[in-house]
Amino acid sequence: MAEQTADMYASLRSNVSSLGQILGDTMRDHLGEAFLEKVEQIRILAKESRKGDSDSRQQMLTLLNSLPDEELVPFAKAFNQFLNLANIAEQFHTISRNCDELVCVPDPVEQLLGRMLNSNANEQDVINCLKTLDIDLVLTAHPTEISRRTLIQKYSAVVDCLTEQENKQLTERERNQSHLRLRQLIAQIWHTNEIRNERPTPVDEARWGLSTIEASLWQAVPDFLRQLNDHVEAKTGQQIPADICPVRFSSWMGGDRDGNPFVTSVVTEEVLLRNRHAAARLYLKDVVSLVNELSMEDANAELMALVPNSKEPYRDILRHLRHKLRATIDYLNARLEGHQLDTNHSDLIWELDDLKQPLELLYRSLSDSGMRLIANGLLLDMLRRLACFGIHMLRLDIRQDAERHSDVIAELTRYLGMGDYDHWDENEKQAFLLRELTSRRPLIPTDWQPSADVQEVIKTCQLVATQPATALGSYVISMASKPSDVLAVLLLLKEAGCQHPMRVVPLFETLSDLNTASDCMTQLLDIDWYRGYTKGMQEVMIGYSDSAKDAGVMAAAWAQYHAQEQLVAVCKKADVKLMLFHGRGGSIGRGGGPAHKAILSQPPGSVDGRIRVTEQGEMIRFKFGLPKVAVQSLALYTSAVMEATLLPPPEPKQEWRDCMQRIADDSVKAYRDIVREEPDFVAYFRAATPEVELGKLPLGSRPAKRRVDGGIESLRAIPWIFAWSQNRLMLPAWLGSGEALKAANERGEFELLKEMELKWPFFETRISMLEMVYMKAEPNLARYYESTLVPENLHHLGKKLRASLQLGTEAVLSLTEAEELMSHTPWNRESVKLRNPYIDPLNFLQAELLARTRNEEQASKQVELALMLTIAGVAAGMRNTG
Repeated sequence: MAEQTADMYASLRSNVSSLGQILGDTMRDHLGEAFLEKVEQIRILAKESRKGDSDSRQQMLTLLNSLPDEELVPFAKAFNQFLNLANIAEQFHTISRNCDELVCVPDPVEQLLGRMLNSNANEQDVINCLKTLDIDLVLTAHPTEISRRTLIQKYSAVVDCLTEQENKQLTERERNQSHLRLRQLIAQIWHTNEIRNERPTPVDEARWGLSTIEASLWQAVPDFLRQLNDHVEAKTGQQIPADICPVRFSSWMGGDRDGNPFVTSVVTEEVLLRNRHAAARLYLKDVVSLVNELSMEDANAELMALVPNSKEPYRDILRHLRHKLRATIDYLNARLEGHQLDTNHSDLIWELDDLKQPLELLYRSLSDSGMRLIANGLLLDMLRRLACFGIHMLRLDIRQDAERHSDVIAELTRYLGMGDYDHWDENEKQAFLLRELTSRRPLIPTDWQPSADVQEVIKTCQLVATQPATALGSYVISMASKPSDVLAVLLLLKEAGCQHPMRVVPLFETLSDLNTASDCMTQLLDIDWYRGYTKGMQEVMIGYSDSAKDAGVMAAAWAQYHAQEQLVAVCKKADVKLMLFHGRGGSIGRGGGPAHKAILSQPPGSVDGRIRVTEQGEMIRFKFGLPKVAVQSLALYTSAVMEATLLPPPEPKQEWRDCMQRIADDSVKAYRDIVREEPDFVAYFRAATPEVELGKLPLGSRPAKRRVDGGIESLRAIPWIFAWSQNRLMLPAWLGSGEALKAANERGEFELLKEMELKWPFFETRISMLEMVYMKAEPNLARYYESTLVPENLHHLGKKLRASLQLGTEAVLSLTEAEELMSHTPWNRESVKLRNPYIDPLNFLQAELLARTRNEEQASKQVELALMLTIAGVAAGMRNTG
């Protein structure tokens, strides 16, 4: 078996070794043989140290601690880039020709269709489900994506070289050329500064999102739909319509202003224009290609009526579209430069139909004229891109904190002499808001001069009112807890003159808000006016990050599950369809983990063909950064949502529920006993992790804290998780779980837990996620951070936390009856093992650099940059960081 496993990863190891070799040659050319030898020596010592060799560990620490200042940055950079190249090799391995079947799963859609059509599922039900699927992946730029855009493009080019080198038909000259290109790329990567000099602006983040679409998804979406159509046609004889797209994309980049003062109405308007500009530019490329391809003369009567006597009817239509797209790009360029133009929109591609109708006409004509083969080429790809991306590329969500909206209304009611809205009870607020929502007169006087913060909220609503409905997604209200939070936004949009009924979405994110979510929605849907406004569709967002930070992962997961079940029942009773929006992060502590598993572990009936999910930070690159990987990810989402809809999981037994409730109660107590009640916890957290230093890293545009003067509770979930993943304790992803599982065992519930793990997808997923974080946690490294950075009087807490980690690991191993963690997922084990010799030295160096910067009044620029590089490197190695 060991031999078979070694074989399985031979090509992966070969690529890691080859890329590492080229990086080593690049470093030797730049910094000399002695430097490379030192790097290699530390890597080998790290490997031996991991096997338990204490002499090797001591030698490694001595070498690390004696690095001169001028070697700190190149050393941190060396290991950082080793990890980035290992990530690339691994990502490539999943799409390479040499990929083993245990790593590269067969096409999930093909498997699912086969399983369904061989079971009791009605063929037409499967087709209908596919036609109505509504999977909306919402790209967000949370500050976990450490890599700069310029480097991401180079990494993508490295994958192209690896793909080329798999071709056995290459001549020796071609192979040498490809190898030379690989060396050039790795040299470019080595000589590029990985750390941004400045924090990205919200516009930079939005451009990063657009670059992912251009580099990968633009090709992946039609490729995926072509594959999907082939599977459906092979199994059913039917084709999927050209205008359906099961997966679409939205974005929070440039629209999410919750706690981010840099996202203003001006920024949001610029991002909306840039989204449209990117779409027009890419469609223009497609149209130029089609002008070259569609040189045919035969056409149907419908097309010839538009271009009578034409010898090239298809080209004539396409040339007109080319002209309009160029005019659209010129117009958008002028708008982005700040000019307000009086342009007739009929000369531009301004509505979806301006592009869709002519292309559909060409498709019908080719099909009618016996040229369906040609119609189903690039023209069909373009129609499918239109179905997915529209003319706005990404639909932009707006997100704002509930308090900001009530501040607007409170300031307004005080100005109008109506009293203070903030002091009214919920019934008074609702009565006032509904009265104004149904009133025909405006509420906001034209001469009112509100405060700057209030003015900004009003300007955002005014911007929403000027946009076409297809440019925008949902208006998400964070920290929502009451019906008035939703009605307040609806009133502000009405006052701004918004003509289209924008989806207004409450986000329930703390434990208490999740527990009362169904009450809030029951009250809202009991309001006749509001139920009419929804037009039969209600979207609700479930927050994973803040609930896990508030209560720990076990209790939060159960509260999320329970809230979803209740929301399904509430919407069913009100005869309204429910769209659940899952705010998941990349890390387990923020609801992350394999999306396919997560969707299949949702409560029965909660998916029903519709789902919105956030894809955050670096996970966007890992799932969608390469076209072939993106096709796999799209297939996984599609198959998971179809399966959850057509073959939903069983209703959990009452005894499973009762047991899970006890686990949740025990785990939240154990979690809060540490995080809230332990007096030394905050001091330990600040000392044992780079939490303070993370604030200096130019990651995302958003500040790390909601309030500058706040403690742990005001720290955003991302830096909270990120800090603990840096010292490798991974605390937020497991704290409280071990104690709860142990208590269940002591109550004699072991056999019940086994049954739940075997038969309840929700519980099986929870255990599987715990197993992954326990595997990634490194108590010995966390102990080293403690000994280097934490005052001795706080060491008792570290000991307690590591004991809790050990307790949880043992509880999970006992439940899975395995000898080691993740033994059933060897690919994930291999992935972690592959990285450790590169991550460990960065961790040891990071602890040393943290000690230096904290002991010196002003650390040198080299020390600060090296520290940032170690943070970036550990994040690259840990993958799902925040």
